[in-house]
Amino acid sequence: MESLSPMLRICTHHLSNGAVKVPVCFYHQNKGSYCLKRMNSLRGGDLFSGVRGLNVARSPNISLDLNVAVAAAAQSSGYQTTELYTRTIEELENVSSYLFRTEVGGEVKVIVGKRNMKHVVYIEVSSLPSNKDELVLNWGMYRSDSSSFLPLDPLILASGTRPNTTQTPLLQESVGRFSSELEFELSRGPFYLSFLLLSLSSAASSNNSEIRSHRQTDFCVPVGISSGYPAPLGISFSNDNSVNFALISRNSESIILCLYGEMPDKPSLEIELDPYVNRTGDVWHISLENVDPYKSYGFRYKVDMIAGKQNVSQACRVFLDPYAKVLKSFFRNQPESASVIKSLGCLCREPTFDWSGDTRLCLPMENLVVYRLNVARFTENKSSQVPADIAGTFNGLAHKIDHFKALGVNAILLEPVFHFDEQKGPYFPYHFFSPTNLYGPARDAASAIDSMKEMVKRFHAKNMEVLLEVIFTSNAEGGVSLSQDAVMTGGTSLNCNDPIVQRFILDSLRYWVTEFHIDGFCFLNASALCRGSNGEYLSRPPLIEAIAFDPLLSSTKIIADFWDPHELVFKEIRFPHWKRWAQINNRFSHDVRNFIRGEGLLSNLATRFCGSGDIFLDGRGPPFSFNYVTRNFGLPLVDLVSFSSDELSSELSWNCGVEGPTNKAVVLDRRLKQIRNFLFILYISLGVPVLNMGDECGRSSNGSPSYNERKSFDWEDLKTGYGLQMTQYIAFLSSLRLRRGDVFQKRSFMLEKNLDWIGSKETQPRWEDPSSKFLALTMKADGDITKSSPESSHKVGDLFIAFNASEHSESVNLPPNSEGMTWVRLIDTALPFPGFFLTDGACVIEKTEGVVAYEMKSLSCALFEARTSNLDEVIIKSIV
Repeated sequence: MESLSPMLRICTHHLSNGAVKVPVCFYHQNKGSYCLKRMNSLRGGDLFSGVRGLNVARSPNISLDLNVAVAAAAQSSGYQTTELYTRTIEELENVSSYLFRTEVGGEVKVIVGKRNMKHVVYIEVSSLPSNKDELVLNWGMYRSDSSSFLPLDPLILASGTRPNTTQTPLLQESVGRFSSELEFELSRGPFYLSFLLLSLSSAASSNNSEIRSHRQTDFCVPVGISSGYPAPLGISFSNDNSVNFALISRNSESIILCLYGEMPDKPSLEIELDPYVNRTGDVWHISLENVDPYKSYGFRYKVDMIAGKQNVSQACRVFLDPYAKVLKSFFRNQPESASVIKSLGCLCREPTFDWSGDTRLCLPMENLVVYRLNVARFTENKSSQVPADIAGTFNGLAHKIDHFKALGVNAILLEPVFHFDEQKGPYFPYHFFSPTNLYGPARDAASAIDSMKEMVKRFHAKNMEVLLEVIFTSNAEGGVSLSQDAVMTGGTSLNCNDPIVQRFILDSLRYWVTEFHIDGFCFLNASALCRGSNGEYLSRPPLIEAIAFDPLLSSTKIIADFWDPHELVFKEIRFPHWKRWAQINNRFSHDVRNFIRGEGLLSNLATRFCGSGDIFLDGRGPPFSFNYVTRNFGLPLVDLVSFSSDELSSELSWNCGVEGPTNKAVVLDRRLKQIRNFLFILYISLGVPVLNMGDECGRSSNGSPSYNERKSFDWEDLKTGYGLQMTQYIAFLSSLRLRRGDVFQKRSFMLEKNLDWIGSKETQPRWEDPSSKFLALTMKADGDITKSSPESSHKVGDLFIAFNASEHSESVNLPPNSEGMTWVRLIDTALPFPGFFLTDGACVIEKTEGVVAYEMKSLSCALFEARTSNLDEVIIKSIV
């Protein structure tokens, strides 16, 4: 024999270059019975093909008695089973059976199974022409390519054969019937056994000495490999430690499974999946009995994409399994010719975690006080005094729960924690089913997964929820690869309403809820979720509707954020919400910034303060408005009142008279008042206040709105005078929201009869006059909700709130109270620390009979509460 005929690297499509595997029936043993599956025949009289290996426990097919199954297979081929054949099947475990026709007539039947911890391949040849009475099996083993056969033991190599192939005689059982049995160590698998028949009786005729299949190709059967199952997607482990791989790919000509050992520079094993055997619909699948020699895996796609007028092959690129749950082997400094893959899926089970004692909080949205942060930047600074091995990780974050509790926070909103491009940042993810290894103490997958779960559990124990920012509309280069139909532009922009992508996103979100107990999600670039395949806006986007009504996800917080972190713009649209979706309220930030700097309309401020009815009066309510003043993009709070160059015009900032740092006391005092005003409006407005990381201690980006210019949290800043007063102020505002939840934590909008508005000089507000900068209102408490203050036995009632954005003072008369009630000042942002807010309040004395007048300083806000109290007692307290 000169050489074996060339084959593809696995049982590939027979039209490619000659190799073919033509299975008829797979038999899988399960407690003494077998499952039979027969497929439709191919055109032109070809044998049955495209057979799936089935396990009785996983298949709805009928489980047949062994003899019935064997007899059925034999009858279908016209071949009568022998006692040896039957006995062989009975002796083996995990049996798969294959039937081939030869080019000269007759049949070749192959049984693959396991016995005594070894792979066994039994080959039986029958019904050959009568002159074929002495046969030799010429065989070799290969994994990735039949031209690269695996080395064989020198003791079994036959002389005169090509290296790594050998010849084994077939024993004649009867006239025209031959058989042989081969055994292989389990460690050799998985592999493919490739063979042809040599007829020694006709050796003189070189044309007839080699016998191949009826397609004139070598015979090929998998060993340690089965067709697998289309669900679940990703990898899954069976009780017998076999591993199933399942991947969605709609347009691929074929898929190549790449397995890696300790060295991830190139695959140790590549297995090409047969579209007839390893594909169900758009799902490619394969099962391997043993993956112990391998540590990680990826896929190569054979997809021809149209790029201009050129066909660009993707076969050389290795992609990460989108459904991988554990990632490893981050590649760095790869040459341009190498794969752009950043991680590989790990061939291991997911780490277990003890969730006992953890409960889903399901806090009402109207009660939320949210803190947005970046996991790494929050504790990576040495000033955090977090142990070095957990600084900048989920564990480090959990160490700072007391800080959140001191601020009155009951929910944290994490910037994206998915695996991301380290050079571009967390808003360029490339995987969506596991937290980045960077946030784990050991910087590996297991520690990241465990530490995040432990963090969530600890926050829940402190009655705090954990929300995630997510962005599914795009992914980093080398990231998720699902289907070319799912890609819109640039190769990384995903059509989230494509059925495949929609399923992927839903599966990802459910996974985070079930496996990590996440309480909700904030969807960045939410307007893109409303687009169709051609970029058109959809009135009923399938994904948004599916999330709104998903039995699991609909019980979590689902928040739409129209900020696109890639283009750095807001793309607001009328968002379809089905009364389930909340929104990050960009208009709140816009209108409050404008008013504080003296350029906004009173009508805009009043609308935002009352819960943004222009947005949420459509069947939702104030709790669906997530309000913020600053966020992780743009200027932080201290810079918002310190920089206002022309380049920052979109930030709507005001430097209070001097650009950048200054020592002028008057400017610093003005800036301090403005910061207090921002926080005041944020916390007393109806809706959910969202505080951005570092605003409580004056974190600055030196006037740069760039995300990359944001510095790590410096915990020493909390000890400064600014840090002390701001953290105490924020804690007071949070407690005020809780204590007066009847006003500030309403699920519904305030009734018009409960609001009395006052403009400058006791006139009606000039709502649309841009020169009008003073607004006050009385918020009337209903009699049935008037309650006792936790701090005292005093009854509390109405609230009076005033905003003065002008450069001069404004005298305002507080409305008369009912008998026995007096006005107590809780906040005046113009007063020095610590008196600008008081827990017990300071009584406001009537200056003239029946009139309570109060002077509002320039650029200030104030809040008063009506209480029943002994007047002398209140005066004494205010003096003390």
